[in-house]
Amino acid sequence: MMGHGIARRTAGRRTRGPVRRSVLALHGHAPKLEQTKPVTFSIVGRCAHTGMLGMAVSSSSPAVAARCAHARAGIGVVSTQNVTDPTLGPRGLDLMASGRSAGEAIDKIVETAPHIAHRQLLAVDAEGRTATYSGERTLGIHASAEGLDAAAGGNLLKNESVPSGMLHAFAAHPEDHLGDRLIKAMRAALDAGGEEGPVHSIGMLITDKVPWPVVDLRIDWTEDDPITGLDALWQVYKPQIDAYVTRALDPEAAPSYGVPGAV
Repeated sequence: MMGHGIARRTAGRRTRGPVRRSVLALHGHAPKLEQTKPVTFSIVGRCAHTGMLGMAVSSSSPAVAARCAHARAGIGVVSTQNVTDPTLGPRGLDLMASGRSAGEAIDKIVETAPHIAHRQLLAVDAEGRTATYSGERTLGIHASAEGLDAAAGGNLLKNESVPSGMLHAFAAHPEDHLGDRLIKAMRAALDAGGEEGPVHSIGMLITDKVPWPVVDLRIDWTEDDPITGLDALWQVYKPQIDAYVTRALDPEAAPSYGVPGAV
């Protein structure tokens, strides 16, 4: 899927997909990192088999998903990161809901949003089209990569190959649940070098056929590996997704809660 080489572009340029190559941006040299630097990497993706849309994001900052993760069922996903403006996520989703593709939505944001040079954006729409943007003031070694149904990117990375490694992991098993594929992509980010500093928080957001997220899992701070922690949480939650949806739509048809005092 990613086998036609790598094209490098200067910061401040937007790229769009689906494409069959990585698109990387390198800005200067990685600075000496302090623990407070808000280093971040993420992936946005679509399952072509189910139509699910989702993303995962990890950072050295606390509660990264509260600011960066935005998804809407049947519309798309936007990750807004680096020096984060959380309003750009809902704005991108509104633009896609109005009929724009992921690329057109990101183009519009880049044209009109203030302080856009500080922002890094990833998007995928309901048809699997992708787009990324890294402003001229994105921190350190930053990169993005796009492929069919997914885009990955990060800032203050250990090396510029991290996003393409994430996409390879995401694409390796398209039959798997979207959540499994997102977590494998995050693990691949660390295997490829990850960030210059340790990550402490992570979140995964997934939408399906109902108007609320069917998955919204977060580890807002840990001194341990948050990706391993999210995977453990996911293994507990994954078998219960359908039951929670059924309880919302038709409580009479829902399975037992499985706890004392409940029916």
